[in-house]
Amino acid sequence: MGKPLIVQGDNTILLDVHDPDADEARIAISPFTELEKSPEHFHVYRISPLSIWNACSAGLDAARMLADMESFSRFPVPGNVRTGLEELAGRYGRLRLEATEDPYVLELVVPDSQVRAELENRPAVGALLGHTGQEDRYTVSLIHRGTLKQQLIHLGYPVDDTAPLSEGDPVTFHLRNETRGGHPFEVRGYQKEAAAVFHGGGRPGAGYGTVVLPCGAGKTVVGMAVMELLHTSTLILTTNIAAVHQWIDELLDKTDLTEDQIGEYSGTRKEVRPVTIATYQVLVWRPDREAAFPHFDIFRQRRWGLIIYDEVHLLPAPVFRITAEIQAIRRLGLTATLVREDRREADVFSLVGPKRYDVPWKELESKGWIAEAACFEIRLDLPTSLRTNYAIADARSKFRIASENEKKIEAAAQIVENHRQEAVMVIGQYLDQLKALAERLQAPLITGKVPNARREEIYRDFREGRSPVIVVSKVANFAIDLPDASVAIQVSGSFGSRQEEAQRLGRILRPKKGAHRNSTFYTLISNQTVEETFAANRQKFLTEQGYSYHIEHWQDL
Repeated sequence: MGKPLIVQGDNTILLDVHDPDADEARIAISPFTELEKSPEHFHVYRISPLSIWNACSAGLDAARMLADMESFSRFPVPGNVRTGLEELAGRYGRLRLEATEDPYVLELVVPDSQVRAELENRPAVGALLGHTGQEDRYTVSLIHRGTLKQQLIHLGYPVDDTAPLSEGDPVTFHLRNETRGGHPFEVRGYQKEAAAVFHGGGRPGAGYGTVVLPCGAGKTVVGMAVMELLHTSTLILTTNIAAVHQWIDELLDKTDLTEDQIGEYSGTRKEVRPVTIATYQVLVWRPDREAAFPHFDIFRQRRWGLIIYDEVHLLPAPVFRITAEIQAIRRLGLTATLVREDRREADVFSLVGPKRYDVPWKELESKGWIAEAACFEIRLDLPTSLRTNYAIADARSKFRIASENEKKIEAAAQIVENHRQEAVMVIGQYLDQLKALAERLQAPLITGKVPNARREEIYRDFREGRSPVIVVSKVANFAIDLPDASVAIQVSGSFGSRQEEAQRLGRILRPKKGAHRNSTFYTLISNQTVEETFAANRQKFLTEQGYSYHIEHWQDL
């Protein structure tokens, strides 16, 4: 068959997954490439400036990267790819951040006179630099550490940040061999690998970055494995109160941390303990738009040694600023997808840290770590009574009319009937539609207005089988543990959000036991409407992961 890699002149690399050396080749190129697509036969990786500089920060040089690539390449590596890689790798380390005797001040070393002239004349950079009296050295306030690195990498000057990271207050604990319920527990191989790659053995350039794993693959366990490696006071930031309680339950279940070592920092409780879990919402709350963020002080209430950003792709914009202030602390981002519809993923990952580890969704599926999923797009005709209104409506109104097609209610009911012995979750966007669905299906409804205590009661009944069907708004897109859900029915969504599509499929990817080991994901679409266009964009991320959508036209409803 030859070798598994095809290196192309546009800096993409095709990996033939059927080649016997494919796994070894993937391991070799992953440190200096970005995985873009992983469909059935060929996975697509890209060499980018950021991927090269990430590899350099981990200790790889151009010669090693080229040797690893060439050893698995089916054809000669194009000359422009070789030259480009060597040039990009050569840029790393030309600028260096160093510690000083003052813990609040760093020095930026810029030995190149032309680069110095450019930096001094860039307002966004020059404003962050102070003069030391030496030609090639500038002072940098510690609070500008992240912002400066972000600005410089946009200019094409990656910084070798040699200033040490804070150790934080010590917290000694261990992962259990079995859960509190007596079930065996062991960290999976890829979870150990992800934690070890992030930790990097404590070397310079490690201790910050992002781990990308699909929903259901155990990102929480990766976070706990990193915590065990570091044994330090940890702040965990996540999306909502349900996720806070999920983290607390997981920590108590799978580690020997005690309840008095774990704090909840939310709208109702303000506990700061050696391990503290907070919501993004409480951090970004303030009395009015001109006021300061009062809860940002949590970052200064302890000597944190690690901050974990759960669902890091949702990091709110105000937290970007405080993130820039805490560059001296180890930072771990956890996410299922790098996609942000506002295209600010570069900001997120330059401030929290670069991607350190990912693995194709289908690879985990093939090994049984996440459930196999079949995806269906069900197209339904608009009722005759709505076609004129749809034809004359503006673009936003067209989308809503199509989304709230009343035929979706009966279609959802038919799908539920077809899966009577399974746990079914119906997900949508519009409250009137969701209320009608809940009434038709005689199922509990969860929206943003449902109190947290009631939400958790409904989730518990669903997990334990007392409520086989639930209807949820977009509050269930993120960080909700529904391990027994095997069917999801998506009736409406946020225009063409790829990230939302990935999160919603992720709700049913946790591996299952018993008769219904696999999962089914349905999307209901109004036929020959704008929903078809938006659906195609929504599905783009998942089709790049190797999932295919079976399209059916239901005409009899």
